Amino acid sequence: MKFAILAPGHIAQSMAKAVASIEKIERYAVASREYARAEAFAKEWGFERAYGSYEEMLRDPQVELVYVASPHSHHYRHAKMCLEHGKHVLVEKAFTVNAAQAGELIRISRQRGLLLAEAMWTRYMPSRRMIDDLIEGGAIGEVRSLTANLGFPMLHKERLREPALAGGALLDVGIYPVTFALTVFHGEVSGIDSTAVMSPEGVDWIDSISLTFEDGRLAVLNSSMVGHMDCKGIVHGSSGYLEVLGINNCSEIRVFNGKHEMTASYKVPEQINGYEYEVLSVLRAIEEGQTECREMPHAETLRVMKLLDAIRAKWGMKFPCE
Repeated sequence: MKFAILAPGHIAQSMAKAVASIEKIERYAVASREYARAEAFAKEWGFERAYGSYEEMLRDPQVELVYVASPHSHHYRHAKMCLEHGKHVLVEKAFTVNAAQAGELIRISRQRGLLLAEAMWTRYMPSRRMIDDLIEGGAIGEVRSLTANLGFPMLHKERLREPALAGGALLDVGIYPVTFALTVFHGEVSGIDSTAVMSPEGVDWIDSISLTFEDGRLAVLNSSMVGHMDCKGIVHGSSGYLEVLGINNCSEIRVFNGKHEMTASYKVPEQINGYEYEVLSVLRAIEEGQTECREMPHAETLRVMKLLDAIRAKWGMKFPCE
């Protein structure tokens, strides 16, 4: 599969490292708005061709699968360009700015029979199944609530400060606690309570979100782009609790009993850097003639985007590109 990267920024380097070790992937092309940047990236990571415009790369008939790594504000336009040029697409999270954009991309992918997937890497990792197996196996009894937190000081990143680039904590780090809750509690969300500390530019710096589910379960979620958080997810059960270290890239899962004694600890399998799992899933789906990945189906992408829309609506936060 001839693989291409659109917008070779920081996160694209992690993807390039992952695909370098996947036999079925041929590192073929890189496109940037500046040719010199694409050329430097291609040389560093062993890609065959470099392009100074996205359109030029997408006109190359040999490109088969494109990873879109541009800012959130541009995901819709760039993914749409890829689909319209007949390319399979893996789009970095957050998938788009809102659910309407996500729905339109999904419509195009299905109409054209092309794979379209969201690169929410935690959905594809082995730790996802490990967590489910422990909960379903009754390791902590009946589960009724959870908490999840993720935050880092990131004010130095321009794309997160700028409303025009769909910045803020929610789409970048807040999506992880939200996704953690939705993957542990599979029911429908019946209530949302949320507040945010906003920046002078009008994007969210710190978020606090409470989700009530129809079955009575509760998720309390926090995220920040101005300070460190513990990055843990804790699932509370009737006979103990489960602690996930690193909800954005799980390193260990710990089980505690009602006396706060750790009764079990599980390390995740060794990985290149975690990005390989989503790529392998995409390759499998393409081989099977699917337009979506089973680990992150289109319905789940839409579910997340609609929830993020509802949370932002409570803050009155709208991006200029909407």
